[in-house]
Amino acid sequence: MVSFRQAFRPQPADSAPTKAFRVIVPVSGGDSDVRLLQIVERIAQRQNANITIVYVVEVQQSMPLDAELPAEIERGEHVLKDAERLASSCVEGRKGSITTELLQARSAGAAIVDEAIDRNADAIMLSASLRRKHGRVTVGDTVDYVLTNAPCEVMVIRQAVPEWLSDHLEPQ
Repeated sequence: MVSFRQAFRPQPADSAPTKAFRVIVPVSGGDSDVRLLQIVERIAQRQNANITIVYVVEVQQSMPLDAELPAEIERGEHVLKDAERLASSCVEGRKGSITTELLQARSAGAAIVDEAIDRNADAIMLSASLRRKHGRVTVGDTVDYVLTNAPCEVMVIRQAVPEWLSDHLEPQ
């Protein structure tokens, strides 16, 4: 297994190539995807990386899991195409690969963890933003699930604290 610490270390030019760092990168189509892919690029510049970019279409409980959701699937394909284009510069000229996966699941968190298990991932890198839920600040159910259940290292990139929330986080 390759750790984040090893992935961020530059490799000497005369060293033997190491096995590829396998990373799962869930995207949502938001502004945070660009920052997340920039960080993935920094890792890929230092080490061979097999990057799997994942978009999860969450299916409501009232619908069958394999329900036809053309609008959501089209959006997911568009998001994956954009993310793949941004990430393609990461592995250009290096031994590595980029794969995209469009998944349908009841829970995005469970789908991300299952993908990490299926691909024997070394890490999951995802972005999060703070929001309020029931009067409490949270990063959301998906991030919580991944942090609790992932079989590998997890790196969460949190966006800057929004102005509306910064007043509530300062010590009184």
